[in-house]
Amino acid sequence: MSSNFYESIPIFDEFAEAVRPENYCPLPDDWMVGFSDVVGSTQAVAQGRYKAVNVVGAGVIAAVANALDRRPFPFVFGGDGASFAVSGSDAPAASAALAAMADFSHDEFQLDLRVATIPVREIRAAGRDVKVVRYGATPHCVYAMFDGGGLSWFEAEAKRGRYALPPAAPGAKPDLSGLSCRWGVARAKQGVILSLIVAPHGDDPRFGGLVDEIVRMALAAPSSGRPITLGSLGVANPGKAIALEAAVTTASGVSHARARVSAAANYLLGVIFHVLKLKAGGFDAALYASDVAANADFRKFDDGLRMTLDCSPAFADALEARLAAAEDYANWGAFRQEAAQLTCFVPSITERGHVHFVDGAGGGYTMAAKAMKARFGGGAAAPATAA
Repeated sequence: MSSNFYESIPIFDEFAEAVRPENYCPLPDDWMVGFSDVVGSTQAVAQGRYKAVNVVGAGVIAAVANALDRRPFPFVFGGDGASFAVSGSDAPAASAALAAMADFSHDEFQLDLRVATIPVREIRAAGRDVKVVRYGATPHCVYAMFDGGGLSWFEAEAKRGRYALPPAAPGAKPDLSGLSCRWGVARAKQGVILSLIVAPHGDDPRFGGLVDEIVRMALAAPSSGRPITLGSLGVANPGKAIALEAAVTTASGVSHARARVSAAANYLLGVIFHVLKLKAGGFDAALYASDVAANADFRKFDDGLRMTLDCSPAFADALEARLAAAEDYANWGAFRQEAAQLTCFVPSITERGHVHFVDGAGGGYTMAAKAMKARFGGGAAAPATAA
């Protein structure tokens, strides 16, 4: 059945296999694609608000997931937004959650969130496609990857004002249960945190080989370039973490004062369990932290390769030199910073499939996209572009 399509396709447990074009499956025609991005994310970075931008982007995924009663669906986190696809039967609930998240982002975070949806059949009518693969980061945590050019095309259309969702119904709030931001930044161990976007320029067949080469380079780096490890996990600055989580909590309808008390209590409890490695009921703090590092989505593909890597400056130089040599068929942007950051969606602390969205702490994918735009101009096709 079309509604069960995503759960029926194979899971690849090797990232190098998950990015191979031949492994992607076309979405059914009656599915819907959703897109969101924070307008003015580059300015928000300059104001030091990139963590809030990440929270809004991850909030889109949390809102849609909760609206679908947490049934599996393909999504990808883009730093300043997210893209996803749902079956036709789930489209009304997902659209309502997306519109509610846009209103909430404006009211609570003072960040304007652009939101749009489109049927897959309309993307195909425009000459693009939307294909998906499932990548198992661990046996418990599965992420989606997208190919076919449809997401990039739809992003460009949405930024022209097409397919925009109307405002949410009065009083509508997104369900952001499980969204949290209690981990601190993870400082680079190898020298720099490199945020990288590599997107095709046209339909040159060499692009697939380039992606394969870049992935193999990253896999050969120390710890495969992982920016989030068990050793790098630490608690966040309490003031910022509590303020952001309190803002998220107000979506449930509680007052700001009550939300702040709840966020502070959860933060304190989390610190105690993490530091002392406590167990309670079905929760094991040490196992949970290990799963956080293992489940982190530091590499992905959505019409282009996107990675956040902990690497040496020399490795970053070599990677950028290889990409510079491929500029006749590949657009790319990179940004170096000192740390990575996590935004988490944890529907249940006793289940191991919780997801953790990785970005650079200094502007990450937004600044890499800005670098791409500066290098190749406004016509550069990118899986995520600076607003």
